[in-house]
Parts: sequence; structure tokens; C-alpha cells
Amino acid sequence: MKSVTNIAITYCSGSGHTRKLAQLISDGASQGGATPILYDVENLSKTDWDGINAADAIIFGAPTYMGSVAAAFKSFMDQSSDLWIDQKWGDKIAAGFTVATFPSGDKLVSLQQLSVFAAQHGMVWVGQNLIGAPANKDAAGINQAGSWLGYTATSSRDKSLLIDAGDATTAIEFGKRIAIATRRWQD
Repeated sequence: MKSVTNIAITYCSGSGHTRKLAQLISDGASQGGATPILYDVENLSKTDWDGINAADAIIFGAPTYMGSVAAAFKSFMDQSSDLWIDQKWGDKIAAGFTVATFPSGDKLVSLQQLSVFAAQHGMVWVGQNLIGAPANKDAAGINQAGSWLGYTATSSRDKSLLIDAGDATTAIEFGKRIAIATRRWQD
């Protein structure tokens, strides 16, 4: 087994919610035994692209605006097309997360967009596995949306928090899941 598991967490953030989620997912990935690095896709250098390309897993994160990923993240997706022809990200673990104002907020569309993007790159998608309430009454606040394709959060009305406690815990656990899946995939 490879001694270090590197995870690139690529994101864009309009009001700070997605950045906060990326940091929480990074914390979880660290707890899961990985070395995560955050990349704001609006400010990528060649060194950053090299780091993303070298990662064992790439997690994609963007706010959902008007029913799809934010334009800044779509620009990153389009910029990756030069890597696509040679399948440079092929067989890497991929996962995605998004946040919107409303509990639904059409976030599933963004996760579908991210998962298809990963599939085009030949990546192996890992979804959400946490079962919260009402199915698991002991897990109130966990995976509140019941989203399985990836991780979704609702922006907190409390702008000093950005992300409510249940969504924060879910983000950390999602990061752990990706780290564990990536290590397992490396074996």
C-alpha cells in the first residue's frame, strides 16, 4: 500500500459556504488518514494543477446557483478538457459536494453534473453513506437532505456559522469516507 494518500479538494465559493465545507471535508479526510490539499479553482497556478493531477483522489465542490454548479467551477471543468483526452485523472477516486440556500435548491442537478464530469475523466465516483433522521433517529442533523450521490448542505441563516452543526458533522464524515475509500482503492 502507498504510504501517503493525497486528496485534492477543488472548490469555488461565492459567499464562503463552499470554502467552509471544503475545510470541514479536509478535516475529515485528515482524520481518515489522508493528506488533503484545498484548491480554490478561481486561483490555480501551474503548480496547483500539478498537485491536482498528482492526487490520488479529487473532491469537487461548488455552490449550486440557478440549478447548476457556479460558473467559476464550470470554468475549471472546461479547463480540464486538455487532461481528458489522455485520461490523466482516470481511475482516481472522485466525489462531490454542493451547498445552496434552500434544502432542495436543485442541488441534485449539481451533483449529477459533477459525477458525469468525473465519469468523463474515467474516475471512480464515491457517494454519501450516512443515514440520518428520520430513518436513524439517533442521527438528527446528519445527511438532512438524504442525498446519496454526494454531499449536499444548506447554507446557514446564521452567517457567522455559514454551515449548521449537522451539516458540518456530515461534511467531516464525508471527508473521512473519501479518505478511507481512496486508501482501499490504492491497495
